[in-house]
Amino acid sequence: MDNVVRLLLRFIIVPLGYLAAVIAGAFVILFATWHAGAVASFRPAEDAGYAIFGVPLVGPILLVLLAGLMWLPTSIGILISEAFAIRSWMFHAANGAVSAWLGWNMFSDLDQTGVLVHDALRVIAAGLAGGLAYWAVAGWNAGFWRPLLPPPAAQVPAASGSATRR
Repeated sequence: MDNVVRLLLRFIIVPLGYLAAVIAGAFVILFATWHAGAVASFRPAEDAGYAIFGVPLVGPILLVLLAGLMWLPTSIGILISEAFAIRSWMFHAANGAVSAWLGWNMFSDLDQTGVLVHDALRVIAAGLAGGLAYWAVAGWNAGFWRPLLPPPAAQVPAASGSATRR
């Protein structure tokens, strides 16, 4: 019965982890692309106008695009981690980086403007952040069939020959 409950819980936690990964990746792309970090630290860059108005307007669009485009490469790594109960943060960070790079290469021909995310370092950084966000929400307890805590050790009864007499 415990495995059934854990399986049903995974159907809720895994999509929430994917959503957290997409949000983290979108924030990394937005902050890296429009120098939003310089605006947030009160050191306006030359792109301050783009950062102030672009992040709230383009952020939701980027979030929807990432959620729609990245589910296929990411789901392969998620299924592997769930099947083999891989709970390592390094696996999930690497899964995020590889998935972001694959998704970027699959859909890079759609946009030839040279704007937004045509830098491999930003894409891989977004994937690493997404993988770590997924691990923080759903990856640390991957594998519904493997319990989080080991069962308590059974006490071994004392041997009959070594019992002390009173």
